[in-house]
Amino acid sequence: MKLDILAFGAHPDDVELSCGGTLAKEIALGKKVGIVDLTRGELGSRGSAELRDKEAGKAKEVLGVHIRENLGFADGFFLNDKTHQLEIIKILRKYQPEIVLCNAVDDRHIDHPKGSELVSAASFLSGLLKIETEVNGVKQRKWRPKQVYHYIQWKTITPDFVVDVTGYMDVKVEAVKAYGSQFYDPKSNEVETPITSKNFIDSIVYRAQDLGRLIGVDAAEGFTVERYVGVNSLHDLI
Repeated sequence: MKLDILAFGAHPDDVELSCGGTLAKEIALGKKVGIVDLTRGELGSRGSAELRDKEAGKAKEVLGVHIRENLGFADGFFLNDKTHQLEIIKILRKYQPEIVLCNAVDDRHIDHPKGSELVSAASFLSGLLKIETEVNGVKQRKWRPKQVYHYIQWKTITPDFVVDVTGYMDVKVEAVKAYGSQFYDPKSNEVETPITSKNFIDSIVYRAQDLGRLIGVDAAEGFTVERYVGVNSLHDLI
């Protein structure tokens, strides 16, 4: 299946937290969208890899994405090297996305910038003819996405552009809450982490509302770019 947009996350829930509203909107507009998780989040303080698998499946259904795969890289220890790049290249050539979304370029969790660099590097390399890959014995054709955008995560980074996600925040929040083991639960007796506070779960909405405020809409999600954003006309801007 050829996709319009392929969103990568170092961990299950990265995509939902950071650009779930954008994906929900693009799907509503008829775009084919997929998610690829690099790891199973097995080092998470709460829950287990098996539970995260189930939660990711539930979030997939909430968002309505067309495909979701997990590459099973080692949580906390994957590298931006040839072995991992080739696995990403196989995915890019398999789904041929026009747009790739990936982790923040700078963030609190070490896997986020690593994932950002890994996917960005593979997106370039995937377009090189002399890098040969095959899946199930079939040689793949080269493919390079037109754009690679980085979503914003824990740190407050000034975005290069924002997407109006008014009307899609309920879907985003529901997808995030599919990861019930990871976030705020006053009845839980498990260890507290930076993402289990009520403030963190509330921040999903109020950060989007603040970005929306700045462009005159109800809610928005921000992204950074690797090259200039081009528009056909000044009228393309909100």
